[in-house]
Amino acid sequence: MEKERIATALAGLSEFRDWEPESYSVERLGGLTNLVFRISRKGDSYIVRIPGEGTEGYIDREVESHNAQLAAEIKVSAEVLYSDPASGLMVSRFLDGAETMTPSAFKLRPGSVARAGQALAVLHHSGKEFRFRFELFSMIDEYLKVLGDLGVALPDGYHRVVEQAQKIQKTLASKKNLPLAPCHCDPLSENFLDDGTKMWIVDWEYSGMNDPLWDLGDLSVEAEFTREQDRELLMAYWGGEPPAEIVGRMVIYKGLCDLLWTLWGLIQYGNKNPAEDFWAYSITRFERCKDLMSSASFAGHVQAVEQGRLYN
Repeated sequence: MEKERIATALAGLSEFRDWEPESYSVERLGGLTNLVFRISRKGDSYIVRIPGEGTEGYIDREVESHNAQLAAEIKVSAEVLYSDPASGLMVSRFLDGAETMTPSAFKLRPGSVARAGQALAVLHHSGKEFRFRFELFSMIDEYLKVLGDLGVALPDGYHRVVEQAQKIQKTLASKKNLPLAPCHCDPLSENFLDDGTKMWIVDWEYSGMNDPLWDLGDLSVEAEFTREQDRELLMAYWGGEPPAEIVGRMVIYKGLCDLLWTLWGLIQYGNKNPAEDFWAYSITRFERCKDLMSSASFAGHVQAVEQGRLYN
């Protein structure tokens, strides 16, 4: 069944015209919402991504295609050989020798946290203009609409936390000329691939122009970084001791990313995505968000952003 789907997807691509299904091997890779495969023949390997059902409701494939190709140009991501926004099919070069990261791998592979920080710095300082403006609260509204259409109930207290987050939004909005940079916006551990010398970043479905500190805060949450790992990430990214305002923005986004991805998880639950228990995923993220945003240290970071000088 998998080979049939891949053969159908590759049938119209000139690069694979002579790739008969029996001539290559297929390996299913990870992916929460899409079907992702490694196809290999005679030492050549490629990644084939077939979009999951329902993803067209909240992912703009035109944006993803454009941004993924720019990320490849600056060599923070794999070369894109083919991308069809109409179908969502994407074929990219396999990064040989690179290990897919996990929270555990970030703890066990020396220097991997710093390499992730350096890769994000290259992306953010590239000067590239991604399509789409990653607007947190607009996305929350869009996700709420999708959930309404799916008939999925929100966790108790969600709207109260959103109200608290809106106050933080005013703090960020009060900072004139908040920097925007090309950002990944969904830095799961598994979207980072480490070859021991360089960290690569893949999967640009949610990418767009955003405050670059979002990527650092979100990666910290997804990879379950310790305080020491947060410092290693920031030091490598900043190139030295980061100002309190930079640390504060990163911590703020640690809370806000959990708020957003709670809704994303509920959409997967509503779409009956079998990849994992998305109800439990969403509740876990929501509770973590509430705990962080109610802490005294979080209030101190918000104050640091209010009072600090704005940095890129």
